[in-house]
Amino acid sequence: MAKVSQLLKTVDQLRAVSDSPQLDCEILLCHVLEVDRAQLRTWPDATVEPEQLQRFEALLQARLQGTPIAYLTGSQGFWSLDLNVSPDTLIPRPETELVVEIALALALALPRRSRVLDLGTGTGAIALALASERQDWQLTAIDSQSGAVALAKQNCQRQGLSNVQIFQSDWFSAIAADRADFDLIVSNPPYIERDDPHLKQGDVRFEPSSALVSGVDGLDDLKKIVRQSPDYLAVGGWLLVEHGCEQGNALRDLFVSAGFSEVATRRDYNNLDRVTLGQWRR
Repeated sequence: MAKVSQLLKTVDQLRAVSDSPQLDCEILLCHVLEVDRAQLRTWPDATVEPEQLQRFEALLQARLQGTPIAYLTGSQGFWSLDLNVSPDTLIPRPETELVVEIALALALALPRRSRVLDLGTGTGAIALALASERQDWQLTAIDSQSGAVALAKQNCQRQGLSNVQIFQSDWFSAIAADRADFDLIVSNPPYIERDDPHLKQGDVRFEPSSALVSGVDGLDDLKKIVRQSPDYLAVGGWLLVEHGCEQGNALRDLFVSAGFSEVATRRDYNNLDRVTLGQWRR
């Protein structure tokens, strides 16, 4: 019968497909054994049942084919939350936490009971993180894909949050005119160029292209959001969007052209342009 220590040696097979083979191996084994990584390391001589071994080997083969770890385990950590994920949505990434950080930092400039809209919510990551931190905010989260909406609702229920409303909408199309006075609009929309070679590499090969690609220059959806947001923002409200690391100049120009003030681009932990924001005053 196989032991934990033996299965951890399969890390060598993962080196060709992963930047973190040791972590990948441990995560898959923890998932199969239903233990945490501390237990895994504390009991290296623990035996693995035949059914567990079969599951681990199947997951290992899928990972060797490139399938993202998050899709194999069905979950991904984001902010302080553990979110269900599926191939219907992007896998939440650490750099997107910057959107949450900036939004929370704006709290002092916003009404206490702010109304917040999350465009293209996917797993619900941004909206649910904000809702968990600010119980007095009312969040509306939308996505154009029915699978993403269902998953975001599932995550909302899993987190036990009551201040989030989630429904299907193609950007602002289903937002009623009488609800068009949000204090904050946030979004992590598609922003990758159609012919970007990175689309054929790594995890993104398995993620939905509708959540990644946005026209020839990657700006199609960002243009729609920036240009239409003033119609849905309260006076003094803020728009906050994630974008590609080489799109900062273009986004600042878009914000200024749309009439936003206090326009600025913030950098992520890799010192790359990642989030642009502006305030609507007209």
